[in-house]
Amino acid sequence: MKKLLWWQKFGPALLAVLLGTPALAAPRKATAPAARAVAPTNARMPAIQPQFEALPLERSRQNHLLVRAFINGKPALLGVDTGAPVSAISIKRVKHFGMTPAQANSDIPTRLRINGRYNGVAIARSLRLGSLNLVDEPMVAVDLASSARAARLMNEQPIDGILGADILFPTEAVLDCRAQVLILKIDPEAKGGVPGMNYSGFSEVPMHVSSGYNLYVDGSLNGKAAKLMVDTGAYGTLLHNGFVRSMRLPMRASAFSSAGVNLKKRDVRLATISRFSIGEVDMSSKEVGVIDLEGLVRGGLLNGSPPVAGLLGSEILQRHNGIIDFGTRTLYLKR
Repeated sequence: MKKLLWWQKFGPALLAVLLGTPALAAPRKATAPAARAVAPTNARMPAIQPQFEALPLERSRQNHLLVRAFINGKPALLGVDTGAPVSAISIKRVKHFGMTPAQANSDIPTRLRINGRYNGVAIARSLRLGSLNLVDEPMVAVDLASSARAARLMNEQPIDGILGADILFPTEAVLDCRAQVLILKIDPEAKGGVPGMNYSGFSEVPMHVSSGYNLYVDGSLNGKAAKLMVDTGAYGTLLHNGFVRSMRLPMRASAFSSAGVNLKKRDVRLATISRFSIGEVDMSSKEVGVIDLEGLVRGGLLNGSPPVAGLLGSEILQRHNGIIDFGTRTLYLKR
């Protein structure tokens, strides 16, 4: 499968909250890495075999997981976003990294439609993640000004871009949200998943892939069945206001807001779900954010059966030791 196929398929996809909904992707070209074992930062894991790369992650004050990378030989800081269909670069950093626009005669489209607007596609000759080097990697150029403003307010380094599902899927990534480790499969021919992972005490929650290639888990909110999108790009769990209204729950104002690419900033209200569960993991009373997800979740999913109620965000994934396995499409949570 050529890159053309998945870029054509996901051109109309969404970018939600930090970015947005995940997508499947074809394997990409990678230079052969030097064989070496990587000492994991997750104490539950033994030494990772040479066909895998374990990358330490940082957690921002905005509750986003960040990974250090190199784009065309220059250091870059990327947000790890399981909700982003394609990897992205800040439009203000394209020139800094020496990236070039996708050519009209190539297999990559020159632009993608993101939330109703078109964004250009830039090519990184090299995107290096540890010893994994991705060659001629397409990244959609987007405006990350709102993320940069928030980082400056918190005296943090702004991110340069987003590491999306187009890389996480073909590398069969395992993302440990609590231990803050991202494990990538370097050798696409290697069989099986990450060896030695210890899931004792975890509950397995299957992740469903929708026709739009979004990852969802089944949940129950006050006894009402619903689906939630697994989204590390969401700083907290966010529910659609229509879903919350249908349960006749009181909502209260907050000082928070949420912004998506090419979308206006939206105020976040708060509500309390007295019975909140994902799979077989019961979380009892849970305070959640409430926003309008129209335009972010499309295809009638908000009114489906069961409906998509919102985004499963970073605070639950961290608190319940969430491990997201893209190879098996399984979310592991501790009770």
